[in-house]
Amino acid sequence: MTPPPSPRPDPGRRWLPRVGSAERSEALDRLATAAAQRTTPRRAFTALVAVTALTAIALLLAAAPPSPDPQQKVTRALPGPEDSTVAPPPERPAPVPMAAAPARSPEDSGAPEQSTEFVSWALLDRRSGQITGSEPLTATSTTASMIKVWLVADHLRLAEEAGEPPDQVRLDQFSLIIRDSDNGYAQRLFQELGAHESIERMIRICGLTDSSAVRNLWSNTRLSARDTARMAECLADGRAAGSAWTSWLMDEMRAVRGIGDFGIRDALPPAQRAQVGIKNGWVIRDDENAWHVSCLAVTDEWAMGVLTRYPAELGHEHGAELCRALAEQHLPGSPPIG
Repeated sequence: MTPPPSPRPDPGRRWLPRVGSAERSEALDRLATAAAQRTTPRRAFTALVAVTALTAIALLLAAAPPSPDPQQKVTRALPGPEDSTVAPPPERPAPVPMAAAPARSPEDSGAPEQSTEFVSWALLDRRSGQITGSEPLTATSTTASMIKVWLVADHLRLAEEAGEPPDQVRLDQFSLIIRDSDNGYAQRLFQELGAHESIERMIRICGLTDSSAVRNLWSNTRLSARDTARMAECLADGRAAGSAWTSWLMDEMRAVRGIGDFGIRDALPPAQRAQVGIKNGWVIRDDENAWHVSCLAVTDEWAMGVLTRYPAELGHEHGAELCRALAEQHLPGSPPIG
């Protein structure tokens, strides 16, 4: 049995290859000429429809945007209100200390500190307002990550004043700044707040007398131990974050975890430790070959600040122990020494 003949291909139904515009026009002309040579009305009509369809397809292909690169990624941090659909960042381990200090700005004209040990502490009685501490109380050092809690508080207060409360995405990011000392979110928040202008607001609002901002560098902000205790008081009494957000802020400070959970509250029994809000800072300053470790802690009764600088070979743990030991020596209710 002879198989039926294969149907003749219809030239009007062929797909145009993806070629240049000149070649595409020539191919269309050839198809139009072939269609015109057919005398059957049905074939002529079919060819005309095919040519029209092919022309439309060619135009669409030429105008279509290129396919997105699957390797391209978009990173968002601290989105504005229009980005409220961005998923919150996942939980992750606390970051390791920064490997080096940020570059100094032209305005940071102070000479690098010497790598000899420096320790300063201050304790503020929140009931009487009295401050005690090491002399001179005006001696300053850099805050490193300790200042991040102010940046969050500054944003929350400004948002409350503007009647624009932060959404949950932003609160999750603020939580990472305080609990895990996230550098990326802190840097973006710092720029959003006007960089060093935020630090200048802190000095004014919290009544600091020894401190100074460094242009465009949050880590290099200079505080005394006395002003650190005053800043802790300012965070706890509502001036920093505003009445609507102070309770949330203090809960986040009590929840600090990972590598940033050290220092002052370790001097207290576990039951008391859980009620202490903290924010610490730690960084190696390469130009000094020194660690700068700073500690802030606050409760309903007291606020304490400790600042340290010492040779880099002593390690991060040395600063953490200095903060703990000074708290053990001077805090009310701490276990007796020895």
